[in-house]
Amino acid sequence: MNLERGSLVLVALDPALGHEQRGLCPCVVVSSAAVASNQRYPLLGVIPVTGTPGQGALYPTLEPGDSGLRMPSWALIDQVRAIDKRRVRRIFGQLPAEEMIAIDEGLRLFLGLTETPS
Repeated sequence: MNLERGSLVLVALDPALGHEQRGLCPCVVVSSAAVASNQRYPLLGVIPVTGTPGQGALYPTLEPGDSGLRMPSWALIDQVRAIDKRRVRRIFGQLPAEEMIAIDEGLRLFLGLTETPS
């Protein structure tokens, strides 16, 4: 399986607990290509995608198109998780660069990786 950062994939997220996304769900791969495509690394970082509108930097909009999405969707940055690569059921396509920029901004905010002024 050849995965790249920004790939939209179908992932089996169960079992899940509490407010975690569950079931078969499209997800965006956020691991680097060196990790995503290397069999030596069994885990993959993903962000689930939903059709339920979200607002703010933690829920960037994803438009239908070459990614494989059929309707406007939202990335759930606050649901970022590591999964075993065996959970990936299908690869749909690749998100455009501008959508990955919005995801990266959300990740920096959520993970506290924003630059602090000196």
